[in-house]
Amino acid sequence: MEHYDVVIVGSGHGGAQAAIALRQNGHEESILMVSRDRNPPYERPPLSKEYLSGEKPFERIMIRPEKFWADRNVELRLGCNVNEVDPVAHELTLSDETKVTYRKLIWAGGGDARRLSCPGCDATGIHYVRSRRDVDALKAEIEAGAKRAAIVGAGYIGLEAAAVLRKLGCDVTVVEMQDRVLARVAGLELSDFYAAQHRAHGVDLRLSTGVDSIEHAEGKVAAVLTDSGERIACDIVIVGIGIVPAVGPLIAAGAAGTNGVDVDSYCRTTLDDVYAIGDCATHANPFADNAVIRLESVQNANDMATCAAKAIMGDKQDYNAVPWFWSNQYDLKLQTVGISAGYDATVLRGDPENGKFSVIYLKEGRVIALDCVNATKDYVQGRQLVVDRAEIDPELLASADTPLKEMGAA
Repeated sequence: MEHYDVVIVGSGHGGAQAAIALRQNGHEESILMVSRDRNPPYERPPLSKEYLSGEKPFERIMIRPEKFWADRNVELRLGCNVNEVDPVAHELTLSDETKVTYRKLIWAGGGDARRLSCPGCDATGIHYVRSRRDVDALKAEIEAGAKRAAIVGAGYIGLEAAAVLRKLGCDVTVVEMQDRVLARVAGLELSDFYAAQHRAHGVDLRLSTGVDSIEHAEGKVAAVLTDSGERIACDIVIVGIGIVPAVGPLIAAGAAGTNGVDVDSYCRTTLDDVYAIGDCATHANPFADNAVIRLESVQNANDMATCAAKAIMGDKQDYNAVPWFWSNQYDLKLQTVGISAGYDATVLRGDPENGKFSVIYLKEGRVIALDCVNATKDYVQGRQLVVDRAEIDPELLASADTPLKEMGAA
């Protein structure tokens, strides 16, 4: 039986950064990275943007060149799942029926795309955007002549894919159950702006609309049938309705968790010597008033990885990273800092008509988050206001002529 000092499960941003951070913090013992993906670690956000559009080849979205891992003695075992965790024996059973033991385990398994559950949802031509393989299959259909796309879900994945497909000349219809786009992550001002932008680019948005079934011909997608009785003819369907945390073996082994796996401020699960990071890790976040949440972002994955690596190396530091996110759609760069959940007021800074503005989210008069569209200065300078939970006159916040860096906490 093989033994490794640290086993990392998952090769996304969190898994890759965990290996990098361990080496940077002086870890000299063996590291094994196990991943169901068959490719060396690569960036996931470009999948629905530059990689789908063809602007970036795969080599340009790799987190590090493949040689990097070998040079640092990080063993990659790709195309392999972890089927079982034995926390007492510190043993993993892999999908190739081998077993490995560990001193410390870092679980960076991410999540699986939430699947459609309706009649016809097993037809070919339905795509989920979670891996290179997913997007390669989608690109192949477009290159083969697919021109009509139905997108289920108007979150970031759905809207980013819609923007790319319009650039590629496809007809695009987006179906969303909520009454506005980005409803789960942004306020009304931002939702209205992005809905208008997508419509201006020819995207047909069907809001407050659910999917009843998928019509298919000889097993291939032909149309989406909505709960309002509409038939949306299409050649392909892209589904972006969230993820299901990939933590089954940990929960089966006794780890605490319902929506993901619970971790403490050092990213430790309730299992001895087992850490969890990234999309699958449920934690009390100080930027959400210590609400217990999961954060699906590159920032969270990277910073949790560093936190876990330092804890393993004996340098325990509470996870306290400022959340940030981004999304590119058309010529719009959205940058978000903080967590807007629970806001009770917003301030609009700048003019959406000019395509450059920020929405500042307040809770009990204090700044908790900013959504910045083509307004990088606001994003950079607003970070400190979020850290300070600054209390500033809303009229001053709204003054685009006054830099945010000149506004201090009261």
